[in-house]
Amino acid sequence: MAEDTPAGVDVGETAILGVEYTEDSNPPVVGEGSTVREGTIVYNDVETGTGFQTGHHALVREQTVLGDDVLVGTQAVIDGATAVGDGVAMQTGVYVPRETDIGDDVFLGPNATLLNDMYPAIRRDADLVGPDIRDGASVGANATVLPGVTVGQNAFVAAGAVVVEDVPPETLAMGVPAETRPLPEALDDGL
Repeated sequence: MAEDTPAGVDVGETAILGVEYTEDSNPPVVGEGSTVREGTIVYNDVETGTGFQTGHHALVREQTVLGDDVLVGTQAVIDGATAVGDGVAMQTGVYVPRETDIGDDVFLGPNATLLNDMYPAIRRDADLVGPDIRDGASVGANATVLPGVTVGQNAFVAAGAVVVEDVPPETLAMGVPAETRPLPEALDDGL
């Protein structure tokens, strides 16, 4: 364990805790009982709760606040200026852009992609607005959620869906573009 590693935090030998992006940035604050695995990079001005876990080669950029018991999976990217609640699981390859809000107990499946710029190929000044993923929501593998979309509380987004409009609470969004429907009984029983 390196001298500057916080007590109760396990940091892999090739992990980097604290990338200075401005001269006045502050070292990250990593909660007790956390594990930051090999190859992971955590920028300055990041704050995590207790029990933070990463896979290998994850990236957490500046101005991100993560709650307790958050998993950022292998090669997942949180691109900064993001709020993440407690008990969130981001699986391998998830992408979370700036200006995104993620509630408590959210699941983001492998390679789920959240976006914050409707027209990224056009270089212009634009306000970035990430999705709002509410408490208990689940976004399946390889699903894409467009900028400004809200995925409601306890809603499910099916694997591979492209979500272009808000998903009401406790509904299922599936297809390209995604359409909503009532939750199947197998999913509705657990709510």
